[in-house]
Amino acid sequence: MKKHLAAYLLIGLAFCTCSPKEQSIDNTFYYVTRLGSDTLAIERVEKQENSLRADVVLRSPRISLTSYGISWDTNNKLKSLTAVAYEGLFGEFPVGGSVKQNIEAEGDSLVSESEGRNGMVRSSMLNDNTYLPFIDMVHWPYDIAFNRAHLSAEDSIHQYLLTGRRASDFIIHRTADNEYTLRHPSRGYMYVQTDDKGNMTWLDAKETTRKLIVERVSDLDFEKLTEKYIEIDKKGSPFGTLSPAEEMETSFGGSDFKVTFGSPQKRGRTIFGGIVPYGERWRTGANSASHFSTTKDIYIAGNKVPAGEYTLFSIPEENGGTLIINKQTGQNGQSYDESRDLMRVPMMREENSEEVEGFTIQVVETENGGSIELLWDRTIYYVNFNFE
Repeated sequence: MKKHLAAYLLIGLAFCTCSPKEQSIDNTFYYVTRLGSDTLAIERVEKQENSLRADVVLRSPRISLTSYGISWDTNNKLKSLTAVAYEGLFGEFPVGGSVKQNIEAEGDSLVSESEGRNGMVRSSMLNDNTYLPFIDMVHWPYDIAFNRAHLSAEDSIHQYLLTGRRASDFIIHRTADNEYTLRHPSRGYMYVQTDDKGNMTWLDAKETTRKLIVERVSDLDFEKLTEKYIEIDKKGSPFGTLSPAEEMETSFGGSDFKVTFGSPQKRGRTIFGGIVPYGERWRTGANSASHFSTTKDIYIAGNKVPAGEYTLFSIPEENGGTLIINKQTGQNGQSYDESRDLMRVPMMREENSEEVEGFTIQVVETENGGSIELLWDRTIYYVNFNFE
């Protein structure tokens, strides 16, 4: 890595080396990313004509502090990108931290060095597009992308974002003046507002799996908030994984039951009829598809569910809904093949006396058999079953 130290320093010199308080207010702004009522990330961004520096505090699953420096040429071709991780507080980029990734344009290629299990890993790819990095839960690259969309004469553009050694196609489509959609290749659509210069001012990811809200602000006590989040993390209360994987097992009626599911958190949001719309098929959890297994045949409304493993989907309604039991297993929660449904059965709904923060699926014993229950917020959806 020593031979690239000069390159890192040149990237650092593309930005003012003075403290953030001394930087130009006109060129410095902030992004605040929220998941419900909780702040997931804050970003301090200083943007020049063909370069950008961003300090990012990301709180999931534990707090991390990363500085990014990026530059591109007049044709929007990527010239360099460096990511530096800091401990405690941010330093003078790029020194004072640990370099996690460095990308440089060499001829018609992009040469990348990134941190791997056994040290830095070197790779290269053709620099044949206007690449930007994809950084999960970080949004400053989108601001550059929307600057480009704003200047384009086309209503739709393809923005390729680098994830490792491959590029993913994010499609930006103008729907009205200063309004766009941004299509993530796998997570769905985001809705974006910009100002008259094409700067991203608002991003709503309500129709994606993440459901984040991102807001651009001109003033933020970045250092104070960074110190606050570090202290919260030190006290053993990190933000945590967005939708932790959960597993529950129980036995009754001569059968063993098991459910596995991703557990998104409420975080102050309206759940059913809000982030989970009524009348639409829901993945019933997060990440991988939710799985249910029984070692003994069970019967729902007279219909046999043979012993085995299944995936669960649902269509919540205000007064009930539908539970979908599907024979395909092992898939992501966004993958659903209706032709492999075992059955669709009505769900009942009732109010829960307690608020459940993390979405939960459980199988409980009842007087006449058992019940499959979906619990979140103050709502319980359930389907009863018996053994004969």
